[in-house]
Amino acid sequence: MKIFGRQDILPLVGLAAAVVVLFSAPISRLFSLARQVEEQSGLSLVPALVMLAVVLIFHELRKRHQAQTAAAVAETVRREADVRMEEIERLVAFGQALGRSSDFDAIRVSIARYLPSIAGTDRLWVLVREGTQWEALAGVTRGSEETLRWGDLAEQLLAGQGGTGEEAHAVGFPLMAGASAVGVLGVRMIDGPLPPERRRAVEAAAPLLALAIRHAQLGREVRENSVRDALTGCFTRGHAMEVIDAELRRARRSQAPVSLIVFDIDRLKDVNDRHGHLCGDAVLAVIGKRMREVLRGSDLKCRYSGEQFLVLLPETPLPGARRVAETLRREVADRPVPWAGEDLRITASFGLAQALPGEVNVQALIARADLAQYRAKEEGGNCVRFAAETAPVTADADRHHAQ
Repeated sequence: MKIFGRQDILPLVGLAAAVVVLFSAPISRLFSLARQVEEQSGLSLVPALVMLAVVLIFHELRKRHQAQTAAAVAETVRREADVRMEEIERLVAFGQALGRSSDFDAIRVSIARYLPSIAGTDRLWVLVREGTQWEALAGVTRGSEETLRWGDLAEQLLAGQGGTGEEAHAVGFPLMAGASAVGVLGVRMIDGPLPPERRRAVEAAAPLLALAIRHAQLGREVRENSVRDALTGCFTRGHAMEVIDAELRRARRSQAPVSLIVFDIDRLKDVNDRHGHLCGDAVLAVIGKRMREVLRGSDLKCRYSGEQFLVLLPETPLPGARRVAETLRREVADRPVPWAGEDLRITASFGLAQALPGEVNVQALIARADLAQYRAKEEGGNCVRFAAETAPVTADADRHHAQ
């Protein structure tokens, strides 16, 4: 450790010269006295005094260096303690907010408010596993059609593999509830890997988030089981109206697209007349099962009337809704329903509509999709048609089905 710099040399030399000049007479007498003592005692007094002075100076410099080092270490420890205390305070606040979150909307608010400060970046995404599918809960995947791509990345990260390309610095943290993973928390860094202290903080936050998600899932399951149609497993009409109203209002705030599918089983009355109502019930149960297999957990599945069903697709524009409807149509038409040793061929007619910007009128949205479904039935059934407000897409879709 340097005590003096180059700029101090000239003043020090001047000081030393001044001291020599000032104390020249006393110094001379001191050295004369020392020589007399040496001659009388035979001791080397002057060299011993010089060595002692050097040792004392070195000792003082070393003590000063140790004191400065100890002060620097103490300051570092204090700063680390302050950082750790801030980290703990953020985690406590995040945990308290999650503890007050009884549903996924409240969890999203808590994530947006606290998690970026914990991770040190707002490039976060949270995927929740619903059965065999991944659902976007928050972050960069929300509102996009890239959930499947991020779901694949989540599987890689859970398997201990890194991302590639754009996601090369993505780090996945499994959200574990007990022995099962309820989701994945992802952090994507642009400038390099996640710093160790940030990784430690996110690892501490992940279990808190996992417990909140599992609690919300269980609460949703309890609520949903009380408002489900026993035959098909779909929601009842009254509950669906409440959910659609809430989703339209949320979409108006977030400017996210919302699409609606209404479909009706073709000629189900003929099935009932020929095979009996138990067979018709079996067909309805199969339709409900296939809807659960094809659709996302976040998609609303409703038995709207006797053989008519309704599907609400949050954050899905009309082209995405068309793909979903086509998939459902093929699932119904291409997979016969077994009954009494016979394979029953069932088809359905589909109508699509997208909520208009700022629209909150549930009945108006359903009416447009219902008119499109009625037109599909008039045109022979087993097809998908769009509401009148989507004329350009309708023409394209009609050409697609005509081929």
